[in-house]
Amino acid sequence: MTSPRTIIITGASDGIGAAAARQLAAKGERVVIVGRSPGKTREVAQAAGGAPYHLADFTDLSQVRRLAAELLDTYPRIDVLANNAGNNFRHETTRDGFEKSMQVNHLAPFLLTTLLLDRLVASRAAVLQTASEAARIYGNLDLGDLANEKKWTADKAYGDSKLANILFTRELHRRYHDQGISTVSFHPGNVATNMGQDTSSPTRFIWRTKIGQVLVLSKPEVGGRTLVRYIDGTPGITWESGAYYVVDKAPRKTHPQIHDARLARDLWERSEQLLAQA
Repeated sequence: MTSPRTIIITGASDGIGAAAARQLAAKGERVVIVGRSPGKTREVAQAAGGAPYHLADFTDLSQVRRLAAELLDTYPRIDVLANNAGNNFRHETTRDGFEKSMQVNHLAPFLLTTLLLDRLVASRAAVLQTASEAARIYGNLDLGDLANEKKWTADKAYGDSKLANILFTRELHRRYHDQGISTVSFHPGNVATNMGQDTSSPTRFIWRTKIGQVLVLSKPEVGGRTLVRYIDGTPGITWESGAYYVVDKAPRKTHPQIHDARLARDLWERSEQLLAQA
């Protein structure tokens, strides 16, 4: 009998991550819940059959470093790391000095993943990233202005961070696929989560209203099933490592920067530089 995999899901105290955790636990997988809210994270862990859980607020990079140390100390093998945490925020600078959307959505998962890299390589792990079509609609990365100080909007900041997710996934594939890591990023669809609860984006009216939730958004369980499909999939067969998908298909339209290999390399290096200073 095959042993259950160790599957770490961030942003799992609510929405897509919580739904995926419950679905995987029901299948007998060993799910590790990572969330920000102590109460919500504990409740999801209990609903997932008493799954282990860890707390970390991605607006504080010291907590991300502590989380990585806890995970390395607790789990000798990590089969899947699902970087699912993220949101669309108001204009705010974190205690680490970074624009909030860029830190929570990109720099924090970048830091967590790179701190876990040796364990992920040894486990021949899959690294999944919940991205968004906001990358195509709003994103346009300027590595010299990742905080968007020249012209900030909530959607531009969010789109840039999601574009960074996709580029990070591609570069992680380029650097480490030969060592056994497989990577994929995907847009989960428009799902009714806690998105829009703390943003100035006009899209908040979709996320916050019953009309928007009924007419535009699908239930978290649907987004959870999409995440589970990638977790259960086979790289090279079900999905291609390094690729970006919209729900379960390769998109016809993509942002041109997604295919910029030089930008992906430079973003990795710039992220390392920024985190070394934090």
